[in-house]
Amino acid sequence: MKTLSMKSLLGALLLLSAPASADSTTSIPAFEASITAAKSASSPGGTTILRSEIRTALDAFLNDVGYGVDSAERTYLTTRLNDTPFQQSMTGTAAKYFADFHEVNDAAITGAPLYLNAVPQTPASLFGATGSFSSARIYEGYIPNGQGVANQQTLGEAFSGAFGPQASIFEPITVRELIAQLSAYSYNVDEVEGAVAYITQISRNSNRLYRTGWSCRGCGAPGYTQGFAIAAVSTDRRFVRMISITTYAD
Repeated sequence: MKTLSMKSLLGALLLLSAPASADSTTSIPAFEASITAAKSASSPGGTTILRSEIRTALDAFLNDVGYGVDSAERTYLTTRLNDTPFQQSMTGTAAKYFADFHEVNDAAITGAPLYLNAVPQTPASLFGATGSFSSARIYEGYIPNGQGVANQQTLGEAFSGAFGPQASIFEPITVRELIAQLSAYSYNVDEVEGAVAYITQISRNSNRLYRTGWSCRGCGAPGYTQGFAIAAVSTDRRFVRMISITTYAD
């Protein structure tokens, strides 16, 4: 499921507690087919693979049977990460997305102990402006030294523990994508800029930003609610700041 298209908010959410059981016999051929199409002369980037194209291709590992990336898929992705001609066939931003995807989807089936606590200050005071994000929920915390890093499983378990509903897949994003995501739900430029500054305070030196979607019935409202969350991760991948924003409630 891709948070970018927010399909996660409309479909059934994946169970983060389930062991990885994806099917590499279907995902790897699907990935290769997407790569072949992306490298064709008639594709948007011509023979060069664009970030949007590698993102679509990597979706094959998230949309197959089971949850997330399993060990066989991880091994394949590692081989591709070390494949110089393949890496050189991508734009710089595409190669960065591939590396970020490979890092966060490490096939771990048990998350590291990431303890998130609510930040006591209000979003308005942290962002320096009031607006659509005044009811945003903000948590942060760290993984004890030597007890793991923030990967897909860890982020998912931590989100569920702190915010209640289960999240979809955490997808790597850029600062530009973060700005676009926030701008789509707030017309206050000061609020958006303040939120971006506050979120990226954690990831500024690591370039590790992730986005996910969530939906829930009976979570904070009598009916159905949905929204998205942003996770910023520190350079050592131990400290995480996570912000959840509700975009719909009935």
